[in-house]
Amino acid sequence: MNQKLFSAGLALLLGAGHGVTAFAQAKPEVLVKQRQAALTLQGKYFFGQLRPMAQGKTPYDANVVARNAVFLDALTQMPWDGFAPSTRDVKSGALPAVYTDTAKFKENQDRLRNEITRLVAVSKSGDEDAVKAQILAVNKVCLGCHETFREKQ
Repeated sequence: MNQKLFSAGLALLLGAGHGVTAFAQAKPEVLVKQRQAALTLQGKYFFGQLRPMAQGKTPYDANVVARNAVFLDALTQMPWDGFAPSTRDVKSGALPAVYTDTAKFKENQDRLRNEITRLVAVSKSGDEDAVKAQILAVNKVCLGCHETFREKQ
């Protein structure tokens, strides 16, 4: 009886381990869809709301800025593993430089993360001018990365 229980437990454990391995090996098409989803949401909260406020095109709302900064803080951690080498041949807006100049691409990711972290901190200050300046600093990083690593739209 104990041997049957041990065998069943071992089979379950090995099966679960195999499932984790299979789950970790996402298809390239899935990785691209996931990264695009995260990047689309970044665009929604940044280009759709924050940048127009910083540019004076929409009224400034400190609550929206604070909320969106926190959203962006989470979202800017998400897409990068979706640029795995296996996704090189999947149709997307990523330019070949994403896969050939990986150090510069990683540097841009880090710069964006740093600027978003600053935006979160500044958004808590209540200083509208400082917040708008930081939004524009984030914008500069975004556009610089798009210029080098994304197809023109």
